[in-house]
Amino acid sequence: MIGRSNLLTLATLVLGFFLSAAVVQAAEPVDPLNSPMWEEMRGQFFGLARYKFDSRVKVSVPSVVENQAQVPITVDARQLQDVRKIVVFADLNPVQHALTLTPHEAAPYVSFRLKVEQATPVRAAVLTGDGVWHVGGEFLEAAGGGCSSPAMARNKSDWSLTVGNTRGRAWRQPDGMSRVRMTIKHPMDTGLTRDNIPAFYIEQLRVRSTGGKVLATIEMREPVSEDPTLTMMVRMPLGEKLIGVDGRDIGGNLFSSKIDMTWRESSLNAPNRAE
Repeated sequence: MIGRSNLLTLATLVLGFFLSAAVVQAAEPVDPLNSPMWEEMRGQFFGLARYKFDSRVKVSVPSVVENQAQVPITVDARQLQDVRKIVVFADLNPVQHALTLTPHEAAPYVSFRLKVEQATPVRAAVLTGDGVWHVGGEFLEAAGGGCSSPAMARNKSDWSLTVGNTRGRAWRQPDGMSRVRMTIKHPMDTGLTRDNIPAFYIEQLRVRSTGGKVLATIEMREPVSEDPTLTMMVRMPLGEKLIGVDGRDIGGNLFSSKIDMTWRESSLNAPNRAE
């Protein structure tokens, strides 16, 4: 038989276990967007790392979506210090991960266009140097269908001749940063359309100075819209007037362009296509 003292010890241990579980559960941040996919998103993008929902990570989405294949998204985390990485994702998209920005010599800011398949939370998770992820987001009301819509470029017989062509402009700002806006010709196929076109998208961009210093790197995925238009802010070395942009898509195509800092549209370099 179990003695009275042993029963008390066992009861104390059981009570302690449940109290500890309750404390852990109470300490877990509550998703402000109440998404059924939040736990999946957390595990997918930052696992067991520390995180917090942070109003300093600002995600801007339109109140009315006119084109589900071209939804403007802006992420601004400039109120945070020592930002190492920004990951942008949409909880209810078939492919959630849209874009990752590593701001080597850039502000933690990016604007781009996103495909959405239905109404969804759109979030940005920002990693700071202390290992904490700061999460911001907004709920996007949209009819959907953007991820399964075929690229408009596929209607043109010569679309492949312009893949990788880039246009851009850059403006120096009083704070020493340079605002860069670029558009890259690419169908950004998701692989989800009914005509069975496989996924085909730009997977990496590198923004650099004339001297080769890496200013920012961007990883893109299928949800980024056709002909990606990106805006970011980089810190250009003094005296340099050209910003280089190098890219690679999952088909092995390499392309490069230079963006002029003197208010004119950049000169273009044709892409180098892998055979």
